[in-house]
Amino acid sequence: MTMNAKLTLTKTPTKFAPKLLATTVAATLFAFSGSAIAETTPKAKPVDSLQKLINDTESENKRAALAKAKQADESAELASDDADDVAIQAQVNSEIAEQSEEDAESGQAVAIATPTLDDDSIKSIENKDGKIYKTTNLSNYARAVNSAVWTPNMRRNTAMTVKMQALLDWNHASPGPIDGGWGMNSTKAVANFQTMKGLPSTGKMNAATWNALTKNIDPNQPVLVEYTLTKDDVNTNFVQTPSGSAAKSKMKGLYYQNIKEMLGERFHMDVRYLEKLNKGKSFTEGETITVINVGTPLKAKINRVVADKASKTLYAYNGDKLVATYPTTVGSTATPSPTGTFKIVNKVKMPWYKSTVKSGDKKEVFMLPPGPNNPVGVVWMGLSKPSYGIHGSPVPEGISRQASAGCVRLTNWDVLEVYANIENGASVELK
Repeated sequence: MTMNAKLTLTKTPTKFAPKLLATTVAATLFAFSGSAIAETTPKAKPVDSLQKLINDTESENKRAALAKAKQADESAELASDDADDVAIQAQVNSEIAEQSEEDAESGQAVAIATPTLDDDSIKSIENKDGKIYKTTNLSNYARAVNSAVWTPNMRRNTAMTVKMQALLDWNHASPGPIDGGWGMNSTKAVANFQTMKGLPSTGKMNAATWNALTKNIDPNQPVLVEYTLTKDDVNTNFVQTPSGSAAKSKMKGLYYQNIKEMLGERFHMDVRYLEKLNKGKSFTEGETITVINVGTPLKAKINRVVADKASKTLYAYNGDKLVATYPTTVGSTATPSPTGTFKIVNKVKMPWYKSTVKSGDKKEVFMLPPGPNNPVGVVWMGLSKPSYGIHGSPVPEGISRQASAGCVRLTNWDVLEVYANIENGASVELK
């Protein structure tokens, strides 16, 4: 390496350094001119120290080039790719269509509580105790995310995008599932955060917005961290969710289907981004994976929320102070949400769901068990308007995209945050 060559040269006492340099240069010149003077003149022997310097420099350059290429490959692998984005959106659309069909056949949502099913799914999202995060062996890409700093006129890149999405999440302006892509939920989150801070609500990043986002955040707080999977993580009860209310009603619970789905909700991540970050990982006990470092949950009394159909946003207030915002789906053309002001009349974790299936003139009623893949997710908060409420979703990627059966739909982690802070009797305005 170049550094090693410098160390070798400095072993010679300082007063001899000029002499050594002159000797080296003279020998080198002689080596290049000897053959031109006479064929019988012996060729000068290569100078070992000089050759070593050349060799080491070349080796270091090769290593630097390889490292740079590797870093570029990592960044390219995780960057937003047009073809990949199209494939992802097609999958999301399929999931949304399936869920919307389920909603359509189910009629109006009615949730009831049960004491019989464990709430491990909720604990997976809420409980951080015992979970140890490290940053010692992060990839170059992850380190780039953690060190990213916004500057004016900077080019769009996935590292900066993930950093901004995490900062918005930490500041309780939820961007929905963090995915490294700047879509409508991220743009809304910026605009909502700007409103919270009394800034012009443009939806575009600027110096004032960046300063506000980072003002109360430890500059050393990492966005991406390493998490080692535990025995409890891998031994969670994972079950494939069947299609149709009749099949769902026969299940003990509508659990997470796999560990990636569970981890996505725990760490507020799009599952596809989780997979990209951990390409080649088996997600087995003892394996270390890279995840989002989720922020501190909101701790602020919520006594009023406004669900805006136009902006597809739920605004949460403590009095007149806007304390949090969440992307949401509010009704559809076929099943529009009511307009007016109502109240929270009940709050239920792990609700059941009463599904009414119409077949011609006949109706069948099925009770769907609790779980994160229940049509209303892990929380139901009923309104004074019967059959309407605020609830979770089994398809977090569909928030702001999918239709609902007239209710206010949030991601499971966002609805749990609202549940933890909102009081019974709180005002709910649907507009």
